Amino acid sequence: MTTFKTIPFPASASRAGKTTGPGTLPRPKSATTFAASQPTATPRATRPTGASGGRMTVADIAATVSNGPLPFRLTAYDGSSTGPEDASFGLHVANQRALTYVLTAPGDLGLARAYVAGDLQFNGIHEADPYELLRTMADGLHLRRPTAAEVRDIVASVGLRTLTPVAPPPQEATPRWRRTVNGLGHSKKRDSSAISKHYDVSNNFYEMVLGPSMTYTCAVFPTADATLEQAQEAKHALVFDKLGLEAGDRLLDVGCGWGEMARYAARRGVRVLAVTLSKQQAEWAQKAIVQEGLHHLAEVRHQDYRDVTETGFDAVSSIGLTEHIGVKNYPSYFTFLQSKLRPGGRLLNHSITRPSNSSRYKTQAFIDRYVFPDGEITGSGRIILSMQEVGFDVRHSENIREHYALTLRDWCANLEEHWDACVQDVGIGTARVWGLYMAASRLSFERNEIQLHQVLAVKPGPKGDSRVPLRPWWAG
Repeated sequence: MTTFKTIPFPASASRAGKTTGPGTLPRPKSATTFAASQPTATPRATRPTGASGGRMTVADIAATVSNGPLPFRLTAYDGSSTGPEDASFGLHVANQRALTYVLTAPGDLGLARAYVAGDLQFNGIHEADPYELLRTMADGLHLRRPTAAEVRDIVASVGLRTLTPVAPPPQEATPRWRRTVNGLGHSKKRDSSAISKHYDVSNNFYEMVLGPSMTYTCAVFPTADATLEQAQEAKHALVFDKLGLEAGDRLLDVGCGWGEMARYAARRGVRVLAVTLSKQQAEWAQKAIVQEGLHHLAEVRHQDYRDVTETGFDAVSSIGLTEHIGVKNYPSYFTFLQSKLRPGGRLLNHSITRPSNSSRYKTQAFIDRYVFPDGEITGSGRIILSMQEVGFDVRHSENIREHYALTLRDWCANLEEHWDACVQDVGIGTARVWGLYMAASRLSFERNEIQLHQVLAVKPGPKGDSRVPLRPWWAG
């Protein structure tokens, strides 16, 4: 699975107006960068260099780049503060390095670095679930470009030492251009490295966050008060029913995670081959299969889906893998999956999407460096087009983004409940990454900045027969 989200922090001018990707920080009303330009907001009265005409404080700098009052309380290591004193939430700039991160990296990346390192601290909210603070920032934080004179004042106040880049937190992956040491984009070696970066964190950590099902994809909530486990069971039932699976059928599950879809199908008599690039996932999933007594029906391999040689499957499920494929590789991806199916076999593709088919598809810096290296998402229309172009008969598509928002809400609640144990297991920096990423993603799904589509398709027979009922045959 992947989730891609948004965090309400300033983005660089080059990204302003672009559709945000999962986990990219929710944007304020206008983007800003510390580059000389004319103000884009309503003209303001001239400011002194600082509150008393001297060197600018952190609070002065914040006031300079904001258009209107802050919706939260901002305090800083230099003793300065701004924003309402009775605000429910706050940000604390703990040291000079926080400024260095923010001023030397564009948009969400610098702010994420400062937060993950502990240099930018959230007040009034738990680090496992900063959703309410992010929503407050998205709704009430309005930014403006500083003028050339203001930029000079800021630089003179912070000093050149503050503008000298420092090493990022250890949780950060290398930039895309440096990953070529592991191969070109979406080669087998590089994909394996990217998957390992995200999924081989700690099975114990994932058990605490995901819950007993170990299902790291969007759940489907049959009712608003359903539990996370009930919703994950409902999701697997929905996929199973859409694929029309019956006892004795053969299912190929690509990007299988910890194997819950494979186990769900095997419990109902389906023979399953499941593959994942994560070694830790494969080991955990195969052990769970053996413990349930399903080893005669299901197998999970630590294997690239492109290395599967078996064919003639009745169905293929791809749940949360498409985000890792690379948009330019869609034709070869769907061609390969079609080659695995018998005539009349069905494919269910479940993936995060964008509301637009023409927006950029690479994820923003925070997600790319801290969550899903090399991840790419696009609109459902582009996915459907790619499926049709290789010969699939697309029968149904639905957007269940609201369900992903609810799933992320519950994952954050799990992280908060097990916070101390999670921090002990993976470290405070990684735990902060997950809280930030999941809460920001929740906000993005709620606000239609990203979506989740299930697309059902069939490999037609030689005479075009798709062998499906006249009307939808699944419930939910």
